[in-house]
Amino acid sequence: MAIATLSFSSYISHAAGTRESGPLLDLTIEELMKVEVTSVSRRSQKLTEVASAVFVITQDDIRRSGATNIPDALRMAPGVQVERSSTDKWAVSIRGFNGLYANKLQVLMDGRSVYSPLFSGVLWEQQDTLMEDIERIEVIRGPAASVWGSNAVDGVINIITKKAADTQGSLLTAGGGSFERGFVSGRYGGRINAETPFRVYAKGFTRDHTQSLIGESTNDQWHSARGGFRVDHLRGIDQFTLQGDMFLNFDGNALDRDGLSLASNLQRNLRGHQEGGNIRFRWDRTYSEQSAIMLQTYYDRNRFLLFPIASSDSESFDVDFQHRFPLFDRHSITWGSNYRLYHNKVWNNPFVTFSPQAQTNHLISTFVRDDVTLIPDRLVFTVGSRFEHNDFTGWEIQPNARLMWTPNSENSIWAAVSRAVRTPSRSENDFLLNTGLINDLPRFSSIPFAITSQVHGTSQFKSEKMIAYELGYRRQLTSQASIDMTGFINDFDQLRDINLGNLVPGTGVPLRFIAPLTLNNNASALTYGFETSVDWKPRHNWRLQGSYSFLKMHMRSNDLLQEFDPTTGGADKISPHHRFSLRSNYDFSEKLQLNLWLRYVSPITFYNIPGYVTMDAKLLYKIKPNTELFVVGQNLFSQHHREFVPDTIPTIPTVIPQGIYGGVSWRF
Repeated sequence: MAIATLSFSSYISHAAGTRESGPLLDLTIEELMKVEVTSVSRRSQKLTEVASAVFVITQDDIRRSGATNIPDALRMAPGVQVERSSTDKWAVSIRGFNGLYANKLQVLMDGRSVYSPLFSGVLWEQQDTLMEDIERIEVIRGPAASVWGSNAVDGVINIITKKAADTQGSLLTAGGGSFERGFVSGRYGGRINAETPFRVYAKGFTRDHTQSLIGESTNDQWHSARGGFRVDHLRGIDQFTLQGDMFLNFDGNALDRDGLSLASNLQRNLRGHQEGGNIRFRWDRTYSEQSAIMLQTYYDRNRFLLFPIASSDSESFDVDFQHRFPLFDRHSITWGSNYRLYHNKVWNNPFVTFSPQAQTNHLISTFVRDDVTLIPDRLVFTVGSRFEHNDFTGWEIQPNARLMWTPNSENSIWAAVSRAVRTPSRSENDFLLNTGLINDLPRFSSIPFAITSQVHGTSQFKSEKMIAYELGYRRQLTSQASIDMTGFINDFDQLRDINLGNLVPGTGVPLRFIAPLTLNNNASALTYGFETSVDWKPRHNWRLQGSYSFLKMHMRSNDLLQEFDPTTGGADKISPHHRFSLRSNYDFSEKLQLNLWLRYVSPITFYNIPGYVTMDAKLLYKIKPNTELFVVGQNLFSQHHREFVPDTIPTIPTVIPQGIYGGVSWRF
């Protein structure tokens, strides 16, 4: 798995409205499309020049949406499935295969990978920062493994925070409401000297619990505290960054004891906490717009404690190097190498055991990419590959080829063929999971005695593989309107599957049998769909942004897996076929703004969750140039709705409530 390295000097242009007071409604759509992205090629490119399905969520988008966390902000991007299963848990994926630990999505924060090799996924409750400090979120839909390595299969989410120079002065924000019970955050930015700006921040919040389907509390109220700093230093052609964060979460769950024979002696309500921190150093030397080198290293540690069903301690150390230079007149070469050490320890419990409990893994990789200009300003061909070695499957090769044709300044067409892999995790190699009663599955429903299952990992588990075909089109309709469309076909092989062994009698009273389930790679899938987004400014003070996503999945796997595992065999039933979003940002004046966000998600049949329509609204009033009052309504069309069901820890399904909160923001 590659660790992202973003060009320090390649931040979003003025047209993207990243400055804290920069109003995007003052800009035309043509100017907004000049936003620069770095995630596709590891260098700065205009959005219109990128041969990939990329969507950029700007700071202004986040501010106007009223989102108080990163997963909710990601709902703005087409093709991204975001479903909330409790106060502090989200399932986030791109183009299907969603789950609490969606394993085909690479997620990065300021060049630091937050994808966990222990669980093959992202703990979204740990990924947070001051929302006002996020410069932009770049969302790549589709494989980016040739640049970012294994697990960047269905996409990459790149969360990029502002430079310290862009967060000078002080910021205080506070508020509260019904579900967002209370929150407060503060940031101060200053300068050590003229070349060395810095910032420090701290934030805390408390969020209410959700309810079960019958209206009972699920004991998942969430309390969090976080703080961090960033220091940037510019000296000639060299730029240095030192950045760090620490966090502490207190959360909980309500255990679903009805489906777990092992839980009869356990309390229903569980409380735990998570803690961790990271520190990152980066050095950039920029020789010219075409030539630069970068060296980055970071250390990350986190602890997850939810006794007695889950507890782990993980740490990682990473070193990344990149070099970019021109070759002859038509080639731009980017190459680099990466080393990562990942150590984790898991405390065994009645639900899951690991053998060995502690393990250290190493990953090394190198990549090369060549952007070839076939016709200046018209036709660019890109070819590259990543060569990577991991401790589970050895060497993996992930090539990529892309073609971008820009016949004129209003149109661009691109096509791509890519290969990507999802490497195994410890959770698929050396674990044993007691998943509880499975009598409700059709094949076991008529058996008169209790049957529990045990899922066994195997050292023979292989990497999941995918070949993707993509075709995209962007058009600048007018200076006030644009459209972006992408179609894709993904061919998956060696997906996770399950073998069912012979029933064996268990121990104890009453009588029960155990169904042993062993992982293998016999499943496959064909997925296809398209995504489109439209940006339109009918008036200078009114902006409309709409998106629609369609996804179809055909799974080929063991019948048992289709009933048992929603993340692979049942993935076609857990991924909504249709998703629609429409945002309206209207400025009545320089002081008063009204922002509306309408969303539709089609049914999730695996969990019998009906489709839903909901709306968020944010009203903002500037009583002074540096003081804002705001009120936000969330999920306004119903008192509550269902979005997802936990697919790992056996907790009670919840409904997501309607909420209203207000607050004040003060800059000085």
